[in-house]
Amino acid sequence: MARQAGIRWLKQMFSWEQIEPRKGQFWDERYKKSTWEKYDDIVNLSRKHGLRVIARVDRAPDWARRSNISPTALPDNLEDYGNFIHTLVSRYKGKIQHYQIWNEPNLTGEWGGRPIDAARYVELLKVAYRRAKEADPNAVILSAPLAQTLEKSERNLNELDFLKAMYVSGAKDSFDILFANAYGFDKPPADPPNAHVLNFQRVRLLRDIMVQNGDGDKAVWLNEFGWNAAPADFPPDKLYWGRVSDQQQAEYTASALRIAHSWDWLGVINLWFFRQVGDMSPKDSAEYYFRVVDTDFTPRPVYFKVKELSKEYEVAGPGTYQETSGAVETNGSWTYEGAASAWGEALLTSSQVGDSVTLRFKGTKVELIFQGDETSGMAYVSVDGKSTPVLPQSEQGKSYVDLYRPDLTPEASAVIVKGLPPGQHTVQLTVAGEHNPASKGNKVTVDGFSVESEPGSAGAFYGYVGGAVIGGIGLAATLLRRRRR
Repeated sequence: MARQAGIRWLKQMFSWEQIEPRKGQFWDERYKKSTWEKYDDIVNLSRKHGLRVIARVDRAPDWARRSNISPTALPDNLEDYGNFIHTLVSRYKGKIQHYQIWNEPNLTGEWGGRPIDAARYVELLKVAYRRAKEADPNAVILSAPLAQTLEKSERNLNELDFLKAMYVSGAKDSFDILFANAYGFDKPPADPPNAHVLNFQRVRLLRDIMVQNGDGDKAVWLNEFGWNAAPADFPPDKLYWGRVSDQQQAEYTASALRIAHSWDWLGVINLWFFRQVGDMSPKDSAEYYFRVVDTDFTPRPVYFKVKELSKEYEVAGPGTYQETSGAVETNGSWTYEGAASAWGEALLTSSQVGDSVTLRFKGTKVELIFQGDETSGMAYVSVDGKSTPVLPQSEQGKSYVDLYRPDLTPEASAVIVKGLPPGQHTVQLTVAGEHNPASKGNKVTVDGFSVESEPGSAGAFYGYVGGAVIGGIGLAATLLRRRRR
């Protein structure tokens, strides 16, 4: 249901205390099985349904925090956490790329009941960053999302002040993306940012702090986002997030996503939350009413609104799009690799024969943006299920593009289709498993696409009007317009 609504990302907790209950051991004595089994299943199911995983990593096991009984406390030895990060990232290399380091350290409840300490959190972040990159240089580290609060005390600290303290403590070079919370509370999405008000656009104040610290090239992603639709008769003293009606929840969510789409520094938006498993009481917990679908999978109005909005982003109009656009869909074992020379410092890559990338678009011409080198191979190209005469043909009658370059060529481009009739089309690239005789490999990279509408195009190559009917779901609840990583 999430995938059908256009959702492309899953934020999943990877509990350290569950996975490594004893130091260096990953075995559940009670159930006599590996502690990895559940998480392996989650990762594999996510990949099967086209959802990319953001792994939240916290909750220290008992053996790692003998000085504090709270599972939200930091480990006594930060290197123990670093070792676990290294093990986790190594295990899921190629399957998970994004890792959240701890959660809401500006709240004492998420900090083991101890006084808030931004400098200590930065120490943890530095250890995790170092060990993750050792395990997988392509790993992307997200800072812990900070809870929205106006409080300024040792127990709970305003997230703006906490982020400033993080920069003072040297956090800048130890995270790739700033993770943030952006609840709407009882304010509409257009309510402007104000340091003394909790609302959706408050996240822009965090962005200002990043820019002031020379970190403006990094993206901001939203960890938790949404409005609470508790019933009108819900006890007022338990409405911690304020309340809106079901219909307002849907409309506010859609309106906020449209606003967010205009912020070129904002990336993935995680709705809080899709569905919970029944451990929240609808009578006692206002948190229950953030849900997108009920525990019995009955969709709420916000589900339909997200699904409706996703269709606007699943088709690319004229413009240039990164490989992470909602109009781009992958099939197979593609990996996202960090590359300083690439557009956005990352790209898609695969050498597995049959792996494919699909772009849904409205236009008459498409250019592929790629990175060619001495190991690059060929990709078959089809448009609306047919070969494209713009490109050479293989002996099997398949059109193909040769990505080989004798020297590293970042942000190279090649026209893969033009002269289409106006309307909606689908172009697909498939790893051919063949290469130029001078190449040493079959690697195919995708760094983006450029879509154009050519003046006067009448579909001369195809001799028919209109394109194929497009299936599939685009990006909605999670918009990714990435700067750098």
